[in-house]
Amino acid sequence: MDRRQTSLGLLGFCVVALSSAVAARAGDSPSTVRIGYQKSSTLVAVLKANGELEKDLSKLGVLVKWSEFQNGLPVLEALNVGAIDVSGDVADTVPVFAQAAGADLIYIASEAPSPSAQALLVPKTSPISSVKELKGKKVAVTKAAGSHYLLIAALAREGLDFKDVTPAYLSPSDGRAAFEKGAVDAWVTWDPFVAAAVKQSGARILTDGNGLANYNRYYLASSAFAAARPDVLRLIFDRLKTAGQWVKKNPDAAVKILSPVWKLDPAIIEQANSHRSYDVREVSQANLADEQKIADTFFAQHLLPHAIKATDAKIWSPSKQASAN
Repeated sequence: MDRRQTSLGLLGFCVVALSSAVAARAGDSPSTVRIGYQKSSTLVAVLKANGELEKDLSKLGVLVKWSEFQNGLPVLEALNVGAIDVSGDVADTVPVFAQAAGADLIYIASEAPSPSAQALLVPKTSPISSVKELKGKKVAVTKAAGSHYLLIAALAREGLDFKDVTPAYLSPSDGRAAFEKGAVDAWVTWDPFVAAAVKQSGARILTDGNGLANYNRYYLASSAFAAARPDVLRLIFDRLKTAGQWVKKNPDAAVKILSPVWKLDPAIIEQANSHRSYDVREVSQANLADEQKIADTFFAQHLLPHAIKATDAKIWSPSKQASAN
């Protein structure tokens, strides 16, 4: 199995087997919304903790089922095969891999760019002081994550190719373990993992995403669920937007909610949150232009099985949905 195949993870499996079940779910106007998220899905974590989304959805006769995943790609794998209906935010690279695998998904919201929320790290005692010095080194990276794209872009800026480093494809938790044990020379990851590594082990940042990777984050849904329950998506969109505004206006209160959920020191959470925009917006054509750049980069590195046209992706718009009612 080559890199192009493995880069898609499990996105292709069970699609045919589950397509009829997903169609039936859409036709039945589901009374449960299954939301998948990851540790960095801050706004979902806030809504899950404060119970506001569940309270509002109960007025529509809809229950919420939550499922946590290690990172973004497994979230969209689950969405693709019908195991969940809506995804918490995932990095801008993840929908590109999903689209290349033929996943029938739809964008429902985005967060404005947060380029400083991901970074390329080296240990405190490392002699490496520049990205250029990573040539020939081993770098921990999560496949298909936004940090994967950041690594490629950072190397390219220094005249290096992705093949000039040895990637160690690891989940964030495994990446940190390898980083702290000295099993890798560098680690590229995202918040809150960046803030935790800097605060707890003195990791040094070689570069963040500024000038390299915008790091938009996206919320998606299955096309079947979007067709069946646009009212649920509208409510989710509104609550996410409100939660994002609340987190930025009330950083201390947000830390108090997130600290027991993330099991991280408040100072780490505060630092991580300062790097994120949490500005929830509708997905636009400008977003898709950014997605096309990402897709072209991964295809050029033979990490996608074929080229994709980002504008072929489906977009759900809360404003258009409101005008249709």
